Amino acid sequence: MLRNFTFAAAMMIIMASPVHADDQPALISFKVMTLETAQKLAQATLNDCRKKGYQVAVSVVDRFGTVQVTLRDRFAGVHTPETARRKAWTAISFRTDTMTMWEQTKAGAPASGIRFVQDALMAGGGVPVEAAGSIVGGIGVSGAPGGDIDDECARVGIESIADLLEF
Repeated sequence: MLRNFTFAAAMMIIMASPVHADDQPALISFKVMTLETAQKLAQATLNDCRKKGYQVAVSVVDRFGTVQVTLRDRFAGVHTPETARRKAWTAISFRTDTMTMWEQTKAGAPASGIRFVQDALMAGGGVPVEAAGSIVGGIGVSGAPGGDIDDECARVGIESIADLLEF
């Protein structure tokens, strides 16, 4: 009887002990933007650039870099959709905006080698989209007469959907 009681008590202690790092769950959960949110973001960004007088392309990628939406204004250059995609991909890949990346990867800087990563584009206009401290996607803009203006349009677009990103 004492033996059974000791065994039962030992099992209770083992079962009540905290889960160890080796016992991590096999699956994780994360948030991504819906297609409808990505479309609203792309359209608001395109509209802001239009109001400023610029014909651009806008790409929105999910947290993994896969394109969800690409819009190209009628007179935006033929290169702009691909450039916008690469800016958005760069922003989520390196978890920072491409204006910052442009500065940090200039020739002679310790991080300058990052410019040789395939598809990375260190030109302003790529911005990660965050919600509750997590990157849920990225946006890239191409076609304004400077990366700083592309960046401004992207940030206006993100601000336009901020209420949708709160959870």
